[in-house]
Amino acid sequence: MNFLDELRWRGMLHDVMPGTEELLTKEKIAGYIGFDPTADSLHIGNLVQIMILVHFQRGGHTPFALVGGATGMVGDPSGKSEERKFLDEETLLHNQSCVQQQLAKFLDFSGSNAAVIVNNYDWFKNFQLLDFLRQVGKHITVNYMSHKDSVKKRIETGISFTEFSYQLIQGYDFYHLWKNHNIRLQMGGSDQWGNITTGTELIRRMEGGEAFAATTPLITKADGSKFGKTESGNVWLDPAKTSPYAFYQYWINAADEDAEKYIKIFTLKDQATIEILVAEHRQAPHLRSLQRALAEDITARVHGEDAVKQVQEATEILFGKETEDRLGTLSESMLLSVFEGVPQAHLSPTLLAQGVSALDLLTEHTQFFPSKGEARKMIQAGGVAINRKKVESPDQLFSSEQVLNGKYLLVQKGKKNYFLVIFG
Repeated sequence: MNFLDELRWRGMLHDVMPGTEELLTKEKIAGYIGFDPTADSLHIGNLVQIMILVHFQRGGHTPFALVGGATGMVGDPSGKSEERKFLDEETLLHNQSCVQQQLAKFLDFSGSNAAVIVNNYDWFKNFQLLDFLRQVGKHITVNYMSHKDSVKKRIETGISFTEFSYQLIQGYDFYHLWKNHNIRLQMGGSDQWGNITTGTELIRRMEGGEAFAATTPLITKADGSKFGKTESGNVWLDPAKTSPYAFYQYWINAADEDAEKYIKIFTLKDQATIEILVAEHRQAPHLRSLQRALAEDITARVHGEDAVKQVQEATEILFGKETEDRLGTLSESMLLSVFEGVPQAHLSPTLLAQGVSALDLLTEHTQFFPSKGEARKMIQAGGVAINRKKVESPDQLFSSEQVLNGKYLLVQKGKKNYFLVIFG
């Protein structure tokens, strides 16, 4: 597999330094991408770079993933309009461990071109400031650093010396890896071009060596909103931060135009398979077959095949034609993740001891309906269901026997309005 050609047809290549293509065609090399541990989980914005390393390894090359324990203490100004907040060392160490575990899901750490994870804190922790200035700082001028886009965009609003120096620190990473691990190529997002080329310049000036660079385009959404963001924030790879259900739904809800782009970037499906999927989708876009293929593939890669099956089963139970009995088989964690953000009411379990009528439950105790008249009218019209079973009468009683997992009642008004009653 030709690495750069693979990136091109997938729309994952932005800039390439002259000579890079010739080098990659001629020999198998080592290359790296850096990940700053500013959180204890990567998010789907990082997936672009992870997939670059995956393709790099599939092309026969050796991928290095650098976890920036040192650079994470400084903060990259690229794409930022203001200074980042510093994280303490204990937090950074925890974040590094979490990021390393997530990267291990994607890369093969065995074989002739086994992936390697390194941490730049290992070579910076004992590097004295005066030594760094004498050995590294003297090789790059302030004029050179000031002309980088990441710095120019911040000059007017203000940039600290700490963030100004970030490109020099990242540049030294490249030098260190080039010298000690024979890494010839650094990759990253297009906003990293300035930082990466500072590294190639350091290698040239300090050792007379040659190194190369390649970047990916920044991913955008068709509607102009930021990729990887929802109303509740980032879409994380950690299931404790973004549930497998919410993760799956992010891809299912992708616009058609975005889905055609994402399936190339975030899956390993070959070009012929993707062309068939896209053609089928364009014939019947309402079936959302492309989004389903995308969601299944990437959710399985991040959370495992079992998670995909659970999400799909939960979706069928909750939004298909399944019965109350099937609803009772749903785990508590899945039920809560599916209905995260819907209106909820917390009631005392004692309310169930004598039984509570549907009418009182939906009005006095939860205010899901503004009035008893409206609730009664909709119940009589067959528009209210509790635990997927139609409420037959306003006076119908509900007791502890009906609750799910010992404490939940799922109320549905019409086809799309859900409410969750939690006892306890």
